[in-house]
Amino acid sequence: MEARQKKMAIIASKGTLDMGYPPLILATTAAALGYEVQVFFTFYGLQLLRKSLKHVQISPLANPAMPMPVPMPVLVSAIPGMQKMATTMMKQKIKKHGVASLEDLRTLAIEADVKLIACQMTIDLFEFKKSEFIDGIDYGGAATFLEFASEADITLFV
Repeated sequence: MEARQKKMAIIASKGTLDMGYPPLILATTAAALGYEVQVFFTFYGLQLLRKSLKHVQISPLANPAMPMPVPMPVLVSAIPGMQKMATTMMKQKIKKHGVASLEDLRTLAIEADVKLIACQMTIDLFEFKKSEFIDGIDYGGAATFLEFASEADITLFV
């Protein structure tokens, strides 16, 4: 008797640089291990499927646990330009340690047959155009994703 293929369902709800990595790393790793994987990008997570990720940043203010090269009080994190500085520092750290970019992880996910689903309700709510998103993704609502998630071995909310 042949074993059933394991399934992983991930909901990606955040679109910052630091929160873009977990769903894509988990999805590509699971696909490499032979899982059938679907990632449902909703609300701010939908930003991760846009053609350009130049707007994706990290906020030291919203992430007090983020290690910084020098200790920074929360007040300093609110100074204009700190978000850009934190984003630049994080991208340098990612590159230095050989971690794939978000763009590379998306491409890898598509090549590994991970189903990336853009939430149609969120697209309508924020009045996005499908032309703003990368090729190779699906569009659907919560019901589309929940059908798969109801049979998943692992379901994660990121």
